[in-house]
This record gives sequence, structure tokens and C-alpha cells, in this order.
Amino acid sequence: MPRIVPSVLPANFARLGTECRALQDAGADRIQWDVMDGRFVPNLTMGPDIIAAARAEVQLEFEAHLMVEEPDRMLPRWVEAGCGLVIVHVEACRHLHRTLARVRDLGARAGVALNPATPLCAISNVLDLVDLVLVMTVDPGFGGQCYLSSMEPKISSARAFLATTEREIELEVDGGIGRTTITGAARAGATTFCAGSALFTQRTSFTTEIAELRRLAMVADAGMGRAA
Repeated sequence: MPRIVPSVLPANFARLGTECRALQDAGADRIQWDVMDGRFVPNLTMGPDIIAAARAEVQLEFEAHLMVEEPDRMLPRWVEAGCGLVIVHVEACRHLHRTLARVRDLGARAGVALNPATPLCAISNVLDLVDLVLVMTVDPGFGGQCYLSSMEPKISSARAFLATTEREIELEVDGGIGRTTITGAARAGATTFCAGSALFTQRTSFTTEIAELRRLAMVADAGMGRAA
């Protein structure tokens, strides 16, 4: 079953708890928090205290997508804030193996993200520490960007790459995911889809949008002869 993971970056920050509850009630699989530091990316978003304040409002798993330099400095804070999955960027980690191991030592699942220009070989030696691989389908930093369909061959390569491992590793895509783009990402092999603007800018309900995104991903996956 395809997983739909809303990003709350486009949400009304004055009512984050309410927005998270609405997403949970609408059938979201977990919630992504886009953490940006104004250095690794040119935008600045939320810190762990904001995430912690919303944690008591829902039961869904939280994932922290750390678009920050030197993520190791604050890893415990994101786990303490209630994030069961912490995703770091390979481009931001001087010692990626050590960073991923630290996430797991803290009791969270570890994910690794790759910018569009970063090749898959950058993570070939850390897959034993990874629970999720995130292929960015935009350059990180801002919501509402256009999906890069040129990343679909990379998604396909990642799917084949992960199939050679003995561990089950999630393959997530993030950036420009909506009704018109999720089919291509699903056909390429993604199993988890992070959507932000597509959910918050539509006139329909979260329930309708999440259900439709999941349906489109299932149809695309079935069309490729894979089990959904």
C-alpha cells in the first residue's frame, strides 16, 4: 500500500495541532516536518520545540527531514521532540555512517536524503544503517516547486538498488508531488510520497486528496506489474 506523508510546511503555523489532527483523520500515514536552517538551504523553518508542541495532538509517526548543516549537533532534540524517523542529507554529513548510527542509537529510524544532483553511489556503503532512502524531486529549500520528472530514472535505479539488499528499506520521494506527478514517481518505483502544497492548496478536503493520491499511486504500481 503506498504511503502518503503530508509535509506541514505549507500549514498555518498558528494552528499546527489542528492541522496535524486533520491530516491524521484524513488517512495520512505519517507527518513530515521540514527543518531548514537558512544555511544548507536558503529558508528557515521550525525547531524541535514546535514539533514537540504538536506531538501530543496526534498518534501518527513524525519524520524530521533535516535540511541543515551539521545535523549531528541537535540529533537528540529531534528524537526527544517525538520524531520516530530522522532523515539527514548525505550532502550535509561529513561522516554519514556515524550520523546514521547516532540516529539509531537514539532509538529512531534513520533515513538518508539525496539532492537531485547527488548520485546513488553516495549511499552505497551505509545501507546497513538506513531504514528509508529519500530521493528529492526538487532542490530542497522551498515548498511549491515544480516536480523534476528527470529524477524518475534515478528513482528506478534506487528501487533496483534497494532490491539487492537483505533489509526492507522504504523509498520516498519529496518535491512537487501531486495528482499530476505521483503517477510518474510511482511507476518509477517510489513507495512513499511526501506531499505538501498539493494538499494545502486544493479546494477539496485532506481526505479526498490523500485518498486520490494513494489511488493514483496504486494504479500506477499495479500497471507496472508490482504488488501495491
